[in-house]
Amino acid sequence: MAIQDTMKALADPIRRQILELLKSGRLSAGEIGSHFDVTAAAISRHLSVLKDADLIRDTREGKYIYYELNASVLEEILLWISALKGEN
Repeated sequence: MAIQDTMKALADPIRRQILELLKSGRLSAGEIGSHFDVTAAAISRHLSVLKDADLIRDTREGKYIYYELNASVLEEILLWISALKGEN
């Protein structure tokens, strides 16, 4: 995981909103898409960027793919930011 991929993924407001949604638990792409006024293809692209940055994980169950937050990457970013600030 490269930090630039994580920062790029976090730079987009829709992707940040997707992460907020997933904070409450796993959701399918359709469930995520229902919260936005964009195409399914756009949601798919946002999910792909988040997955490439390792911020989310996906699990296939039957014909559905469920997405969930990967909090460990966010924890790594917080630790890095804390270290920059000089916190222990």
